[in-house]
Order: sequence, then C-alpha cells, then structure tokens
Amino acid sequence: MAAAISQTGAAQTSAYDIPELFRMRPVVVDALETDSSAMQQDTIEECLPFLLGEEDLGPRNNHGIPLLDKQRHLNFLRKQLGPLPGAFMAADPSRPWFFYWCLAAMTLLGEDVAFYRNKLVETVRPMQNATGGFAGGQGQMSHLATTYATILSLALVGGEAAYDVVDRKSMWHWLGSLKQPDGGFQMAIGGEEDVRGAYCASVIISLLNIPLDLPAESPARAAGHSGFFSGLGDWIGQCQTYEGGISAKPSVEAHGAYAFCALGCLSIIDSPHRSIPRHLDLPRLISWLSSRQYAPEGGFSGRTNKLVDGCYSHWVGGCWPLIEASISGPQEGFAAEAVTPATEAGSLFSRNGLIRYILCCCQDLSKRGGMRDKPSKNSDAYHSCYVLSGLSSAQHKWTMKSARLDATVLGSDEWVVTPYLEGQQIFSEDDRLATTHPVYVIPQHKADGIRDYFANKAGF
Repeated sequence: MAAAISQTGAAQTSAYDIPELFRMRPVVVDALETDSSAMQQDTIEECLPFLLGEEDLGPRNNHGIPLLDKQRHLNFLRKQLGPLPGAFMAADPSRPWFFYWCLAAMTLLGEDVAFYRNKLVETVRPMQNATGGFAGGQGQMSHLATTYATILSLALVGGEAAYDVVDRKSMWHWLGSLKQPDGGFQMAIGGEEDVRGAYCASVIISLLNIPLDLPAESPARAAGHSGFFSGLGDWIGQCQTYEGGISAKPSVEAHGAYAFCALGCLSIIDSPHRSIPRHLDLPRLISWLSSRQYAPEGGFSGRTNKLVDGCYSHWVGGCWPLIEASISGPQEGFAAEAVTPATEAGSLFSRNGLIRYILCCCQDLSKRGGMRDKPSKNSDAYHSCYVLSGLSSAQHKWTMKSARLDATVLGSDEWVVTPYLEGQQIFSEDDRLATTHPVYVIPQHKADGIRDYFANKAGF
C-alpha cells in the first residue's frame, strides 16, 4: 500500500514511522578513533537530520519520505546536455559518459530521449576511429569506457540512424587487439587491464552481435585463446579478494563497482546461475556486499571502511538482482503479471533503507536539482544516473524466467520485471521510476532493439 503524503514540511521525528535502525546512532562504536572513523561519524551526523525529517524537504509521507521531484531533476539533466561552463574542459575525454548518464537518467524519469537522436549521431560520429571503437572526443584514441557509453547512448535514442553509426567490423578488430593472453581486456591499446574492460567489452559484443571468434591478429591467440570470452571467467575469478569482494585486477582492494562489472560480465558470457557460482565464491561475495549497507544512513559504501555514496545505490544495489538469479536460477513458471510483495522478508539487503537514503539524502531540492552522493555534495550527471538506477532496482524485482540453452547465444536469457506492490511501500506510487535491465543498465526494450537490429544483419 502506498504511503500517504503529509503537506507539512519539517516535522518532529515522532510524527513519522521510521524504523529504529534508521533513526538511531550506532550502538557499537570502535574505541580506536581514526580519520576514517571520524569521517564516518561526521557522515552519520550529516545524514540524520535529513532522515529524521528535521530538514525541510517539502511534503513527506507518514514514513518521513519526501517526494521525488522528477521535474526538477529532469531540468537539471537537460541543462547537462547543453553548453557547460569552462571548468568542464577537463572532462572533455568523458563526453560520451555525460551523454549516457543524462539520457539514462532522463529515461528512468519517464522522458522520451529519441528527441536527442540526430544531435547524438552528429556528435559521436567523428569520435569513432577508423581502427575501431569510440574516443572521448574527436582526434583522441579509442577507449572501452567511452565506447561502452557511446553504444548505450545510441541504444537509448534508438533507431537505424543511431545504430548504423557503428562500424562493427573495425570494432571487432579493435576489441580483438584489447583481448589479452591472460583472458582479460585492456581498456585501451597499451592501457590498463581491469574488470571494467571485461564488462564493457562483453556489453559491446552482446549488444552489437559481434562475432565471438577472435580476429587472427589478436594477441590473445598466442596464448591459445580463440574466442573473446575464452579464459575471461577464470580471469574474473582471480579478482575476488580475501574479503569476498571483487577488485579491479588480481591482488588489489575490493570495490563495489568492480563487483557489479564482474557479475554483469559473467551474466553475459553465460546464464548467471551457471557462470557466477562457477567462477566466484558466492557466499563470501554476498557477505561482502551485505556489509556495504550502513545504518542509520541506509545507503551503500563502495569499499570497507569507506563512506556511503549515492552512486553505490547502483554499483552495489544493482548486484542483487544478478546475485538472486545466480541463486534461484530460471523460474520457468513465473508469471510476469504477478504481484510482488513489497516486503523485506527474504531480501538480501534492506530495500526500504536504500530508498530512504536516496529520497531523503540524495536529492538536490534547491533550484539546481539533480541527484548527489550525500547532502554535503553537489549534484551531478554521474550521480543522477546511478542513484536513479539504484532506486529503480529497489522498486522492482527482476526475475530470470528462462535461461539460454547455448551459452554462445548472447542475450537469450529471458528476464521479466515486476513492481514491488503489496505490503509496506514507503514511497509514493507517483515516484516509481521506469525500469532498467539488470545487466545492460538501459531499459530492456532498448537493449532488445539494438541487439535485434544487428542480429538480423548479414555479416558486418
């Protein structure tokens, strides 16, 4: 049942139904004070007034949750796609990311972004290099991160004019040059090799229907690899740390974003109930991910002894649908029209805790708008995208209804999504977002659109 809205602004904590876990300071505090522990205490004190209703965030419901100001955030995102101040010159190599962050966030808020198709096509076409892949700007070298962001942006605006920008044959050769003898991927030719590369390359290969056989000149062929995904799962397995989390590469610190990249990649190279337990110690990963959610804040941190940050609403929060699919496997009898209870029982994390943090602490309700890391930080396009992605994931349940019979038929796992409806719902139904695919982080029909287009094209 959706929560009723009170028209009052700031109010006494007692007026709201807030679970004790999300309104009390931690009972157990480490006696050894460090810079990290002091910053953690400061963050709790920063967030509590927003969580308790002491800050005026406009109307709140009986759970103390303010409304999601969709129009304010849309206005912010539209401005981010326009001319930017001179300080943004330093971010010029990241231009495709701004396209993706804004278009994805606007789509979640219900905006039809096809309006931007022509402008996007004109902008990214010169960023594609003849040797394959997309750069961050014209005249720069191709990079997997900016190629990933460009492909997702083209998928979001949709249409043949957008899809046909991509030179798939040169992309195939370029991706082959990034595939390494140990099974992983470099981010750029001569660049770093990490889990981001594994995920970005897998998404690109899947959405563009790139042939899985490596080109003859790929350096990975010298190590006996014949396909893009050969040895990739084993390489990802080496990135799991003693804590249980996933690091950027073997033998470094675990990080929430790399956990999502690892799970997303494994869910592309095979169905998650087969690939994830095959390559990762799932119980230890679940333990590490569960430890990333803090109280009273309700949000996620990205690393051990680090602070909550709104972006991990996706990077950690987005791991749970893939974890659940890896545990449950395909649900052949699942009905897409089924009502999913909005209950915390059986959940691997507190959905309501995350929703509370996002709506109370991550909205910039000033004239600026947009979503942010935490109350003391400025909003930006990056956080707007991933905070809203995390909110959508917490509002909906993704179920893998059927699994592919052949691991090489990418994208053939059938996913269905249902809203959490019955039981306690702490947000207004008007604040429910659109859905985003748990692997590709764009709407399912957008992923299907670009993949089907290239699947029906003969050759390159």
